[in-house]
Amino acid sequence: MTARVLTLPGWQGSGPVHWQTLWEERHGDRRVEQHDWLHPRRGDWMARLEEVLLAEPASVCLAAHSLGCHLVAAWAAHSAHAGRVRGALLVAPPDLEHADMPPALRGWRPIVRRRLPFPATVVASSDDPYCSLERAAGMAQDWGAGWAPVGPLGHLNAESGLGAWRTGRALLEALLCE
Repeated sequence: MTARVLTLPGWQGSGPVHWQTLWEERHGDRRVEQHDWLHPRRGDWMARLEEVLLAEPASVCLAAHSLGCHLVAAWAAHSAHAGRVRGALLVAPPDLEHADMPPALRGWRPIVRRRLPFPATVVASSDDPYCSLERAAGMAQDWGAGWAPVGPLGHLNAESGLGAWRTGRALLEALLCE
């Protein structure tokens, strides 16, 4: 890959066996560390992504999981630097507008649905407890993203047993080659 990959974990971060952490270890990807993983504030997370992106010497690709997908959408709708992103892999976006979302995530409503200014692919599981396949497909359509349903794999996180998740890495590489 020619672009640096920035990983964007979701609420509470990604643990030691999450595919994002394994990608960081194996491929040298860089995590965008947030100041508060437990009480995510959309504006704070957007500012941190902007800061990290501007510190990179060249274009980047984003590998987002869960709330990180909504970070990408919100940031891209407001940043003057979205042109530095070559592509985004958006994995398991939660339905933030669902009635039973945790209170800590309510500040991320409404879902930003503006078309992304760079290529993207949304990856979703048919049995994700945080988002129906139909709602995830709607977000992909609104964002102008490709659509990659992957079957029953839960929230596509460490509990899904994906390991270094080769399928996801191949989807990311396909984005960078467009």
